[in-house]
Amino acid sequence: MKLIPLLLFLHLISVAVWVGGMFFAYLCLRPVAAAQLDPPQRLALWAGVFERFFPWVWLAVALILGSGLDMFVVIGAIGRQGVPLHWHLMLATGIIMMMIFAHLYFSPYRRLRQGVAAADWSLAGAALNQIRKMVGFNLALGLFTIAVATLGIYI
Repeated sequence: MKLIPLLLFLHLISVAVWVGGMFFAYLCLRPVAAAQLDPPQRLALWAGVFERFFPWVWLAVALILGSGLDMFVVIGAIGRQGVPLHWHLMLATGIIMMMIFAHLYFSPYRRLRQGVAAADWSLAGAALNQIRKMVGFNLALGLFTIAVATLGIYI
């Protein structure tokens, strides 16, 4: 039981890094970059931003999944009725988010890097547009998951 506060801290700090990073990128950085930078500079900026952000997301994903599953097991083992129902929904939406991120990383992000490296702005632009849509969806899903995590006990 003493492990729960540490697991919860790791879980929440990782959610803050991932969802907070998406919020900043999508709602703050993206509009300014689009308004102030020409496509070559904007696409190179995004490739650089993702290069720095995505390792943190991989770490966050590992910590979220590991701490979440650990809490699932510990709470399930000591609770008479198992884990709360809303935790199952949180787990499902979290796994969907992780799958979307993995696809984003291995497909459109790879094409964005290739396009920027080759100065193929059409390829890079199409990849960034796909990333934008996926991040927007994942951000909405992440905010929904936070709502489920915090309000689910009251439903």
